[in-house]
Amino acid sequence: MMTDRFMRLLVAGTLVSGVPIAAARAQVSTPSAQGDARASQPLTTGWRFHQGDAPADVTAEGFDDAGWQAVTVPHSWNRVGFYRPDPQNHIHRAETVDKTQGLGWYRQRFAVPAAMRGKRIWLEFDAASRTASVWLNGRKLGDHAGGFSRFRLDATDAVRKSGDNVLVVRTDNSVPAGKDAATADILPLTGDFFVHGGLYRPVRLIAVDPIHVDLSDSGGSGVFATTASASATAARIDVRTRVANAGRRAGAARITASLIDAEGRVAASARSSLQLAGGATQEGALVLDVADPHRWQGTDDPYLYTLSVDVTDPRGRLLDRVRQPFGIRTIRIDPDQGLFLNDRHVSLHGVGYHQDREGKGWAIDAADVAADVAIMREMGVNAIRLTHYQHGQTIHDLADRYGILVWDEIPLVSAWTRRGELEPRAALVDNARQQMRELIRQNGNHPSVVTWGIANEVDFGNSFPAFLTGFADGRTPDPMPLLKTLQDVAHAEDPSRRTALATCCEGRLFDDKVTIPTTANAADLGGANRYFGWYFGIPGDLGPHLDLLHAKRPQQPLSVTEYGAGGATTIHTDDVHGGPIDSRGRVQPEEYESYIHEEAWKTLKARPYLWATFLWNSFDFATTIRAEGDAQDINTKGLVTYDRAIRKDAYYFYKANWSQTPTVHINGRRYVDRAYPVTDVRVYSNAVSTDLLLNGRSLGTRSGCPDRICVWQNVALAAGSNALVARGGTTEDRVDWTLSADAAANVRIDAGAIVPAPATRRFGSDAFFTGGTAGTLTKPADYGKPAVAAVIAGTADAAVAATYREGRFAYAIPLADGRYTVTVTFVEPALAAGARVFDVTADGKPIVKGLDIARQAGGTAKALTRSAVVTVRGGKLDLAFVPAKGDAIVSGIEIVR
Repeated sequence: MMTDRFMRLLVAGTLVSGVPIAAARAQVSTPSAQGDARASQPLTTGWRFHQGDAPADVTAEGFDDAGWQAVTVPHSWNRVGFYRPDPQNHIHRAETVDKTQGLGWYRQRFAVPAAMRGKRIWLEFDAASRTASVWLNGRKLGDHAGGFSRFRLDATDAVRKSGDNVLVVRTDNSVPAGKDAATADILPLTGDFFVHGGLYRPVRLIAVDPIHVDLSDSGGSGVFATTASASATAARIDVRTRVANAGRRAGAARITASLIDAEGRVAASARSSLQLAGGATQEGALVLDVADPHRWQGTDDPYLYTLSVDVTDPRGRLLDRVRQPFGIRTIRIDPDQGLFLNDRHVSLHGVGYHQDREGKGWAIDAADVAADVAIMREMGVNAIRLTHYQHGQTIHDLADRYGILVWDEIPLVSAWTRRGELEPRAALVDNARQQMRELIRQNGNHPSVVTWGIANEVDFGNSFPAFLTGFADGRTPDPMPLLKTLQDVAHAEDPSRRTALATCCEGRLFDDKVTIPTTANAADLGGANRYFGWYFGIPGDLGPHLDLLHAKRPQQPLSVTEYGAGGATTIHTDDVHGGPIDSRGRVQPEEYESYIHEEAWKTLKARPYLWATFLWNSFDFATTIRAEGDAQDINTKGLVTYDRAIRKDAYYFYKANWSQTPTVHINGRRYVDRAYPVTDVRVYSNAVSTDLLLNGRSLGTRSGCPDRICVWQNVALAAGSNALVARGGTTEDRVDWTLSADAAANVRIDAGAIVPAPATRRFGSDAFFTGGTAGTLTKPADYGKPAVAAVIAGTADAAVAATYREGRFAYAIPLADGRYTVTVTFVEPALAAGARVFDVTADGKPIVKGLDIARQAGGTAKALTRSAVVTVRGGKLDLAFVPAKGDAIVSGIEIVR
């Protein structure tokens, strides 16, 4: 758990690289200072906001903004994504979302605190999306292109040291479409996430002496420290400090770098002197030799020193001070054995993380981030991939504090040219360089950062259709020149860290005309985003595919950077193998998400050459290209919902496997109204032994459960309430399921359906089968385009009839002994009369003989039913579908007492 002291420091803004951050909830009226030299003043309240175009005189001091909305910063006007069920329980609903992208204007009046007068005044923005233009007292200070990084502007010549100042900021998160768009050459150009607008991270004033640690260092602290070497007995830290002289006259300065341990003792110190010309910036290099260092050992021991850099004049007067946490550590990544932290092997298992949440979008505060990290840590995460852009300082500080290793990346996602262009424009290349440089300079001092990600999924090749790319002849832009540029920038900025890149497509099966570029070798470390069993293939394909990639580049360390599946908490299945998953549509049961993660983790943990694995995703997040599961404009692959209210079953699978916290979790807790009287019960448990009780009666214990998955098969439920309790040691979990009288007595199976369709009678999903393959006549959904329902004649339940199981297959259906009427529904999807002929038997006796659906129904897409009376003995009915010609097929099975 996070200590109260650390939480107070975090929200107060004192745990951060370079300068304090202003938490959104903090109402600070006095400047904070680093020593008595540098001061900062959060600009949190008093903002006025207007969305859209504004009059030409909006930047003038006398402009009347009384009619504008009063807001606090961080702020974003966007509210994107909502869950369809239970809208009354959510902040986001269809009528409250705001997906507007464009201009957002902010105005603020402030006075310079007395403690800042006589100093150089800077404005610092932790982020403004996507672009920002800033005016102070009617004078333009500058612009910034890029929605994720900190930037600063020197306001000294425009600010009034007494009286009011009028600050105006224009932000623009317009979609970068068309060559004349204001954001056309600013990354990202596309992506499966929504780019929120506004001043969504803190803003502050900073006051410094004319001679100070450089504030124009691409948003960085002006100090860059690297562990050159470290052992149990000695460490060497290289410290580079940029010192600026904003005065006209030359001046002398002394730099003192000190490493201070957690008890306040100086562990190492070094000093150098600089002669600074007027208006010049100069870098000083120091070396700190540390005896018997206490190394930063990840989650086992995330020990942090404080790195303090003082700038003084020749007489010793303090001119500036920058303090930040610093961890001594070395990282080595072996292509066969994985990652070693201080020469100790660490198996990295983590998550991808987007920075939005319901009700706030990107305008989250330090407490929100801390709450998210607490959820991830509870699950046992020891690594986070900060996707797909630069995140704020809070998440980096928390990662340092808790020993979580981080993959950082810039927003080069899927596209780097505009539609119809084969080469990126020079301005976009410059912006990519800028964002790479800002990412590194602002986060390079964090021990948690392992690698700099230069791109995500730029290897789609010509697999995209021409209407998206603008190239009907199959040509595609080559990503390699830009990747080479970014690789060079990253190595020049930080030789101590390797670069990384996440691919989507290498080694996958595409049509013959699809050409996929090999981009993995553009970076030092490999990353594979692979969704076997979801978008393509089956879960069992993942292992052989990774082995192929590893064998292809045996000298490049490989990680898995995305894997997973969507999971709707209000959609459920009785059997994850019952039918095809609709990866871009509505049919996305929570249980299937759990299945994909169970199968993937079994594969990943067996491959020691993987230096890290990152599941997708920690939390559901906003996007505008999806209408999937039970949500609109939400990617539901998170293990926790967008509002953080529900931890899905798969969350507890990893908690049982990754954490030492005693965990016992019964799956299917939200599938309350059960369709069948008999079911398997799955429990995620890391207990030595786990007992399952149904209505107070023990169903037996399970020990040594593979992958921490304990299963009780064929559990018989009673009509009415069913209380299930799982116990492991002192930890227990409880769910309450109900079974209607109809479901207790009768069985209705929607064959070929992983999720049963709505019907005139309640069906369950396909279950109790062996053999055969599932199919559907419904055209599946595709990225926001809804599924097209099949038209089936001759039935009131066309959605049930549209799915089917075909081949040679059988059903073993648990039933109480007695007489039943079996009604079977058939539909011929495509074959002509005579092409498909088969029998159906019940307990070995024919109940349907020589059935030719197309002949007897009169064609395809026409429902045909057959009924028979059977007697069940021994608690089970065996139905067999036996082909005589072609495959047998069935769409629905009803067994009524």
